[in-house]
Amino acid sequence: MEIGGFFTAIIIGLIIGALGRLVVPGKQSIPIWLTLLIGIVAALLGTVVAGLLGVDDTRGIDWIELLIQVVFAAVGVALAAGAYGRRRVR
Repeated sequence: MEIGGFFTAIIIGLIIGALGRLVVPGKQSIPIWLTLLIGIVAALLGTVVAGLLGVDDTRGIDWIELLIQVVFAAVGVALAAGAYGRRRVR
Protein backbone atom coordinates (compact mmCIF):
# COMPACT_ATOMS: atom_id res chain seq x y z
CA MET A 1 0.00 0.00 0.00
CA GLU A 2 1.36 3.38 -1.00
CA ILE A 3 1.26 6.44 1.26
CA GLY A 4 -1.65 7.93 -0.72
CA GLY A 5 -3.60 4.70 -0.29
CA PHE A 6 -2.90 4.76 3.44
CA PHE A 7 -4.32 8.26 3.84
CA THR A 8 -7.29 7.34 1.68
CA ALA A 9 -7.92 4.32 3.93
CA ILE A 10 -7.90 6.59 6.99
CA ILE A 11 -10.39 9.02 5.44
CA ILE A 12 -12.66 6.18 4.30
CA GLY A 13 -12.32 4.67 7.78
CA LEU A 14 -13.54 7.87 9.40
CA ILE A 15 -16.63 7.81 7.20
CA ILE A 16 -17.15 4.08 7.81
CA GLY A 17 -16.99 4.68 11.59
CA ALA A 18 -19.67 7.35 11.37
CA LEU A 19 -21.88 5.09 9.24
CA GLY A 20 -21.36 2.22 11.67
CA ARG A 21 -22.45 4.43 14.53
CA LEU A 22 -25.57 5.49 12.63
CA VAL A 23 -26.51 1.86 11.95
CA VAL A 24 -26.39 0.82 15.62
CA PRO A 25 -29.71 1.65 17.29
CA GLY A 26 -29.86 3.69 20.47
CA LYS A 27 -27.39 6.06 22.05
CA GLN A 28 -23.75 5.02 22.15
CA SER A 29 -21.84 6.51 25.05
CA ILE A 30 -18.42 6.27 23.46
CA PRO A 31 -16.12 9.11 22.50
CA ILE A 32 -15.91 10.19 18.87
CA TRP A 33 -12.21 9.29 18.67
CA LEU A 34 -13.11 5.68 19.52
CA THR A 35 -15.79 5.64 16.83
CA LEU A 36 -13.28 6.92 14.29
CA LEU A 37 -10.66 4.38 15.37
CA ILE A 38 -13.22 1.59 15.03
CA GLY A 39 -14.07 2.89 11.56
CA ILE A 40 -10.44 2.80 10.45
CA VAL A 41 -9.99 -0.74 11.74
CA ALA A 42 -13.32 -1.81 10.20
CA ALA A 43 -12.33 -0.34 6.83
CA LEU A 44 -9.06 -2.25 6.85
CA LEU A 45 -10.68 -5.51 7.99
CA GLY A 46 -13.50 -5.11 5.50
CA THR A 47 -11.01 -4.64 2.68
CA VAL A 48 -9.15 -7.79 3.68
CA VAL A 49 -12.37 -9.83 3.90
CA ALA A 50 -13.60 -8.43 0.57
CA GLY A 51 -10.27 -9.46 -0.97
CA LEU A 52 -10.63 -12.97 0.42
CA LEU A 53 -14.15 -13.17 -1.03
CA GLY A 54 -12.97 -11.77 -4.37
CA VAL A 55 -15.22 -8.70 -4.31
CA ASP A 56 -12.59 -6.08 -3.54
CA ASP A 57 -12.08 -4.85 -7.10
CA THR A 58 -15.22 -4.48 -9.15
CA ARG A 59 -16.34 -2.00 -11.79
CA GLY A 60 -17.63 1.22 -10.30
CA ILE A 61 -18.29 1.52 -6.59
CA ASP A 62 -17.46 -1.56 -4.52
CA TRP A 63 -20.83 -1.75 -2.75
CA ILE A 64 -20.23 -5.21 -1.28
CA GLU A 65 -16.89 -4.14 0.19
CA LEU A 66 -18.52 -1.00 1.62
CA LEU A 67 -21.30 -3.08 3.17
CA ILE A 68 -18.77 -5.44 4.77
CA GLN A 69 -16.87 -2.46 6.20
CA VAL A 70 -20.01 -0.86 7.64
CA VAL A 71 -21.05 -4.18 9.22
CA PHE A 72 -17.62 -4.48 10.86
CA ALA A 73 -17.92 -0.88 12.10
CA ALA A 74 -21.44 -1.42 13.47
CA VAL A 75 -20.35 -4.55 15.34
CA GLY A 76 -17.29 -2.72 16.66
CA VAL A 77 -19.33 0.28 17.81
CA ALA A 78 -21.91 -1.96 19.50
CA LEU A 79 -19.20 -3.93 21.33
CA ALA A 80 -17.33 -0.79 22.34
CA ALA A 81 -20.51 0.93 23.53
CA GLY A 82 -21.37 -2.09 25.67
CA ALA A 83 -17.88 -2.36 27.14
CA TYR A 84 -17.40 1.39 27.57
CA GLY A 85 -20.82 1.83 29.20
CA ARG A 86 -20.19 -0.94 31.74
CA ARG A 87 -16.77 0.46 32.55
CA ARG A 88 -18.14 3.93 33.31
CA VAL A 89 -20.98 2.69 35.57
CA ARG A 90 -18.66 1.24 38.18
